[in-house]
Amino acid sequence: MNENASNDNVRYPQTIFIRRHSLVTRLTHGLNALCLSFLLLSGLQIFNAHPELYWGHYGADGDRADLTIGSEERGGETRGFVRVAGVGFATTGVLGVSDVDGGRTKQAFPGWATIPSIQDLAAGRRWHFFFAWLLLFNGVLYLGFSLLSGHFRRDLAPTTRELSPHHLWHEVLDHARLRFPEGEEAKHYNALQKLTYLAVIVVLLPLMVLTGLTMSPGMDAAVPALVDVFGGRQSARTIHFITASLLVLFVIVHIAMVVLSGTWNNIHSMITGRYAIQEKGMKS
Repeated sequence: MNENASNDNVRYPQTIFIRRHSLVTRLTHGLNALCLSFLLLSGLQIFNAHPELYWGHYGADGDRADLTIGSEERGGETRGFVRVAGVGFATTGVLGVSDVDGGRTKQAFPGWATIPSIQDLAAGRRWHFFFAWLLLFNGVLYLGFSLLSGHFRRDLAPTTRELSPHHLWHEVLDHARLRFPEGEEAKHYNALQKLTYLAVIVVLLPLMVLTGLTMSPGMDAAVPALVDVFGGRQSARTIHFITASLLVLFVIVHIAMVVLSGTWNNIHSMITGRYAIQEKGMKS
């Protein structure tokens, strides 16, 4: 066999760029990140004003809370605690009591994690409401574009094969082993990505918006059925807190996957819309 001829047929990987994110997707994604950041920090400021969660038509001082983040005096020392369903544990220095500027402050979440950093409920509510409405309008824009352009059906809707238990379990194992799609498979979202994004878009974000509206006295007067749907304003507040916590968890996992699967390539694709993948090619 001619060795030179054999080498001419060796396949080498080639880097190609595909169009992965449209301009509208990139812009709304960035605005979502901005809105959710300010909503989280201002939301913690609002929570600090009454750091307890209830279920049902409760919430007055003296009612038993399902979750409490606070502080107490023990042996001449101020200690922070978190109590869930009557079971408490110490959180001094993290929640309830925090070290700030060489001193200690007694509030559920530390000042560095809230907007504004000092206890100011009115300012926190103004920040929260502004970015809440901005998030809502941004979400409507993204959803309308996704439906009209076919992005929702083409890129986010999982196929029957992808929803099979065998396929999903295979993807779970691949993620656990940090094996990410390559080549042709990298051109599309995998089933776990699709299901996660759909859960955020279709369930978590709408639930967060609706429970937020339910806590508004003006909205309660205009649409009183909202209070009944969620079993009371305090139940809506609890669901709102849980939903926000799940979104924070999603963001943490999302960022971790971005870093592990290729930080620069993922960031570059979200800025320019072009995503680099490796394809096998023929040596000329």
